[in-house]
Amino acid sequence: MFLTVTVRDEDGKSVGVLVLNEKTFTTGSKGYHGQGKLEIGGTRYQAQCQLVAIKDKADAGDKAETKEG
Repeated sequence: MFLTVTVRDEDGKSVGVLVLNEKTFTTGSKGYHGQGKLEIGGTRYQAQCQLVAIKDKADAGDKAETKEG
């Protein structure tokens, strides 16, 4: 699965779109990550976006017990 992120200016005009692909980060967290280049007002920018799933504190505690045990 993938997501798209639309970057808009203050007037709501789309200035670019980033595609976010599923990713498992080095920490083991799961989420989405994408990067690309956008042009805004004649200036080029490199952009990145990441979404990381927020884990419940109970889930984090379970994982810590697994590492210790």
